[in-house]
Amino acid sequence: QVQLVESGGGLVQAGGSLRLSCAISMSIFGFNELGWYRQAPGKQRQLVATISSSGRVNYADSLKDRFTVSRGNAKNTIYLQMNSLKPEDTAVYYCNARVDAWTDYWGQGTQVTVSS
Repeated sequence: QVQLVESGGGLVQAGGSLRLSCAISMSIFGFNELGWYRQAPGKQRQLVATISSSGRVNYADSLKDRFTVSRGNAKNTIYLQMNSLKPEDTAVYYCNARVDAWTDYWGQGTQVTVSS
């Protein structure tokens, strides 16, 4: 069973930065795509950023100037660097690992709270 464990969330003031980590229980090169999603209270889960096995990245249009997704050198970790955080970035952030169109895995999520 693949396990994903997010960390790095917390409380930060507006304008601050956080770096989220997602540790995956197998090599990231076993997945076609890895990504970050978020879900704010009362809202649907939305895409934040993805990175493919070839290294191609994709961001939600509203976030690409402030957020950066990357793979770690350890080959089983991905990161999400979040800068210039805003109160509307407050959400639970989830890591996702996709094998194919029918199979993917989720972490338990990490809370990010941005105070104004």
